[in-house]
Amino acid sequence: MAEHPHAERGYTVDAYFCLVTDGVLDARDRVELLDGVIVAEPPMDPPHASGIAATTEAIQRAVGARASVRIQAPLIADPFSAPEPDVAVVQGHWRDYLEHHPTSALLVVEVSDSSLQQDRLSKSRIYAGARIPEYWIVNLRGDCVEVFRAPDAAQRIYTTRAVVRRGERLTLVALPGAAVAVDDLLPPRR
Repeated sequence: MAEHPHAERGYTVDAYFCLVTDGVLDARDRVELLDGVIVAEPPMDPPHASGIAATTEAIQRAVGARASVRIQAPLIADPFSAPEPDVAVVQGHWRDYLEHHPTSALLVVEVSDSSLQQDRLSKSRIYAGARIPEYWIVNLRGDCVEVFRAPDAAQRIYTTRAVVRRGERLTLVALPGAAVAVDDLLPPRR
């Protein structure tokens, strides 16, 4: 397996969470840990917030009680990464994560506008390296959903990528029978 790009430098997940415990960071600091680097999240504008709401609703309906849907909560992807995906579908129930954050997910979704390049490059590599079977980018600029599947964890890439548009449906790879209409993931056209 390829060595992690920040194995020799950068923050570990433990050191990052100590910054919270020690009061250096708090909930008002919109940041996440990506490959050992503390990265600021852009301010959330109304289209992004609406996209998260639409995506959460659609995925929650599709998943039901088969898994837990988390919104902008940490996912421990590796020792140097604790991204906070806009939506993550994780195994079990929310009660399973009272004492620790999940270390894997069945699906991760980022709603993307100004963060599109980071979501395509940095986050896709982190999620592929964590063996998350499926990663969606709800692309608000392109009015589509970019679907990444079949992770190659050693290379930290997804081996398949597709773009799906309004009028199409997506089935969650890890939850057969759970499907979502692309139109339900995207805010209504203005």
